[in-house]
Amino acid sequence: MTEPLNVLELFAGIGGLSLGLQRAGMRIVGHVEINPFCRAVLHKHWPEVPSHDDVRTAAAWWRSTDRPRVDVVAGGYPCQPDSLAGPKLGRDDPRWLWPQMADIIADLRPAWVIGENVLGHRTRGLPTVLDDLHRLGYTPHPGVLRACEMGAPHPRPRVFVLAHTNGPGRPARCRLEPTGPTPVRTRRWPTEPRVGRVAHGLPDRVDRVTALGNAVVPHAAEHLGHLILNHHQSR
Repeated sequence: MTEPLNVLELFAGIGGLSLGLQRAGMRIVGHVEINPFCRAVLHKHWPEVPSHDDVRTAAAWWRSTDRPRVDVVAGGYPCQPDSLAGPKLGRDDPRWLWPQMADIIADLRPAWVIGENVLGHRTRGLPTVLDDLHRLGYTPHPGVLRACEMGAPHPRPRVFVLAHTNGPGRPARCRLEPTGPTPVRTRRWPTEPRVGRVAHGLPDRVDRVTALGNAVVPHAAEHLGHLILNHHQSR
């Protein structure tokens, strides 16, 4: 039986990428997330998976003990620098953390890389990301996936980058966007209750709503996971 591919998720939030990739058949072996509330959520759902709080020291943390190989590095690096809202500082924004993700990729040399960001990324940071991946020896495939293409009742378009190493084996050549018909759901996804309350834990509910709002739709990650596994199993 083929061993499952191991995933290290950076900027993990509440694990949207992890959940989707796990559903596709991969194994989650590590999380990196700075927000304590989100780390608590990750620990609840993946209690056996080690976590770290700083992407800048994550590679050293991973190598500090006997950890498994990493086949997939996945991460939704912060979107604020490239968002169509806000100051739009791009690479001049201190929250531009793609270089730290690139350093981890260079150190751990996974076979696969998954990146995620907002639509504004296409005209700001994405060219830098693609250049860096080429420089590191990967073939990147950027594209836009929408939550509604996965059956969600909202569009939520996001830029994804799927990259495969140019090392042993043939590089992946794939199309990110679904080629079949859009799934039709028979019922709406459950929504978060309204936050119009003033007592009994409002700060915690704000943390929860923020975490949910920033999360990657797991169905999109699952779609990418199947693309990876289909290529991996066909080699």
